[in-house]
Amino acid sequence: MVEQSNTLLKLRAQGASNGIEILLVGAFGLVFIMLFNVLRPGSISIIEIFLVSLCLVAIFVGFLKTQEPFYSLIITEQQLTYQHKYGVWSLNRANLHHCGIPKVEQGLDYLELNAVGIKLNDSDEFLMQISARLAGKLLIEQRHFFMQVVQKHCKNGNCPSEWLVEDNYYISISGRNFNGLIAMFANRMRHLQQLTGYDLLLPASVLDRNIWDFSHRLNRWRQNPEQFIQSQIKG
Repeated sequence: MVEQSNTLLKLRAQGASNGIEILLVGAFGLVFIMLFNVLRPGSISIIEIFLVSLCLVAIFVGFLKTQEPFYSLIITEQQLTYQHKYGVWSLNRANLHHCGIPKVEQGLDYLELNAVGIKLNDSDEFLMQISARLAGKLLIEQRHFFMQVVQKHCKNGNCPSEWLVEDNYYISISGRNFNGLIAMFANRMRHLQQLTGYDLLLPASVLDRNIWDFSHRLNRWRQNPEQFIQSQIKG
């Protein structure tokens, strides 16, 4: 889903849509099954237990969806902003080197992550504006992506220990010091860059379209933001 406003694009993640609808369907279904069981004689059947379980899952999933920001990504001519329920990070267009689909190859075998990878020109600029709260949450949420990459490189079991546990101290190439969760996130970025060539990940779940299409569009935005946004508005 895309909302256009002059030179501003607001993108809603596919995974966050229909939250209220799913929650209401689950709630109405649960009420109906409970009333049906109360009004009829006999004990609850296995089918009814199964349907109640489905309704409870629907309520839970719908509730989680409603907790996500309505728009996951906001794009202006000079900035990309990712909105998470634990905070936001922003990326200036000048700091975007390129983006693509992270891929790890081993001979004829390869792994393609279900995410868009972002290569930065200056990681310090990015690290100075992300909050520790959001950095910590992303470390947890995106760990499975990183472990997929690590497992491809460590089939013999000889993985560097720093790949498995991020250090809470980091010194950038320019000599800037970072500590705590920001340092851990910076170390994750460095290791991800070493293994895939990308510093950041945008999972498919936060995008409004498939990863290949979004990657292509984001590269177009980097090359000519005004033309890109106008084409989206006209389209």
